[in-house]
Amino acid sequence: MNSGSMRPEGHSRPARGAARLSLHGITKSYPGCLANDHIDLSIAPGEIHALLGENGAGKSTLVKTIYGVVAADSGEMFWEGEKVAIHNPAQARKLGIGMVFQHFSLFDTLTIAENISLVLDSAEARAGLKERIRDVSRRYGLPLDPDRRVHTLSVSERQRVEIVRCLLQDPRLLIMDEPTSVLTPQETEKLFETLRRLAGEGCSILYISHKLEEIKVLCEWATVLRAGRVSAECDPRRASEKELAEMMIGSELPVCERSHLDVGGGERLAIAGLNLQSDEPFGTDLKDVHLSIRGGEILGLAGVAGNGQKELLRAISGETRQAQPKSIRLMGEDISQMEPGQRRARGLGFVPEERLGRGAVPEMTLEENTLLTGYGKGLVAKGFLNMAAIRARAAEIVKKFKVMTPGTDVEARSLSGGNLQKFIIGREILQQPKVLVAAYPTWGVDVGAAAEIHRALIALRDRGAAVLVVSEDLDELFEVCDRIAVIANGRVSRPRATGETTVEELGLLMGGLHEGNGADREGNGHHVA
Repeated sequence: MNSGSMRPEGHSRPARGAARLSLHGITKSYPGCLANDHIDLSIAPGEIHALLGENGAGKSTLVKTIYGVVAADSGEMFWEGEKVAIHNPAQARKLGIGMVFQHFSLFDTLTIAENISLVLDSAEARAGLKERIRDVSRRYGLPLDPDRRVHTLSVSERQRVEIVRCLLQDPRLLIMDEPTSVLTPQETEKLFETLRRLAGEGCSILYISHKLEEIKVLCEWATVLRAGRVSAECDPRRASEKELAEMMIGSELPVCERSHLDVGGGERLAIAGLNLQSDEPFGTDLKDVHLSIRGGEILGLAGVAGNGQKELLRAISGETRQAQPKSIRLMGEDISQMEPGQRRARGLGFVPEERLGRGAVPEMTLEENTLLTGYGKGLVAKGFLNMAAIRARAAEIVKKFKVMTPGTDVEARSLSGGNLQKFIIGREILQQPKVLVAAYPTWGVDVGAAAEIHRALIALRDRGAAVLVVSEDLDELFEVCDRIAVIANGRVSRPRATGETTVEELGLLMGGLHEGNGADREGNGHHVA
């Protein structure tokens, strides 16, 4: 390994024989950024190997080099002992390398089967594809209907497509970039069973995740990147989560402290009797949804993906304007029929679940993306863009939210997922919204960045704003929320104070237990002091 890397005392790597993949001195730079700096890495057959690091540490660049998406500037790669140069993903797949990307590479207008067929190189591989999809998805606990079109799928269902697509190719090395960020705990455990089975059959797995408890449970060796270099190696099963986090960030982990709840700010966002039929074939109808959020509190909304979160979020943001009159109120005003811009002008901030495409336009610069939602906040005067103000605002976001980027004039798609997420969160918070709706705010974000985002949400709440956090990560909701409700099958349960509920109780509600339970639904959504 690099001379600059370290191996914690007492951590010796299990012996597994010859490496399946070996990297020597891999280096890759972009304008203003050295993404990979002389990286060495080896993975043995049947090994589940973690690749850790902060957002922007160089993980995604390294795995894209292995998969042939980008070309290294220098260094060597060996596959099964033979030196190789992988020029494209098709060549990687032919060698037996599969990859599940953090950002999905699917065509929305095609079916699941059509998307999967695009990476199969022969007519024989495509024969009987639909039945093979059903078989593999059932066998590994990732159910899919091959005839569904991708645009009708939830985020977690799209993740299943990516995973099944790789499994159908019988990979010898499987690269997984944040595969569980949109999966439920039950789906995650099913995935881990699959990965352990694959490893037992000799498949090598390179696993990227910011969920350190997963790394400890699943992986037998870890390589840690920091600022593009290998900074440490260890057996993650013998290190604490705190030690792993501090190896990644090079300092002590930021502490997220939740202050005493003060809900004296009055009702900010109220949803009353909202019924909404989904306009998608496989969507979820909203049924008699009641929800109330007061200034000075964070309300969490838990739930398994595909239970109405998307429909509720779009009803609140104004992307869907089919809600009945008076069913959605902001600061006491009926906004149910207003356009998104009108809602923003009245104090609604919004962080959507998809960073690229909905949260930011990939081809636009950070400055241009700042303008997209902030144009009504002093960035436009008398119909003219105030470019100095736009640049200053973008720079302020980058500085305050510690966004790793060579500048504010780079395209949004050039940032790592976590850094783009910090930028989007910062863009919304700096507009001082009266109500902020944040969907999956730390999806794919490293532990340090997640702590920073949590602190920013709590600070916004402490300034009197009302915050709604939609997430499948119960640990996150318990960390930052004052009350937690559950959405299941289009219905929302009565919110519970965080200190008066448990993961097990919420898990049962996520499974739909509250449906038909009059004791639970009585007073649904009404604020409990």
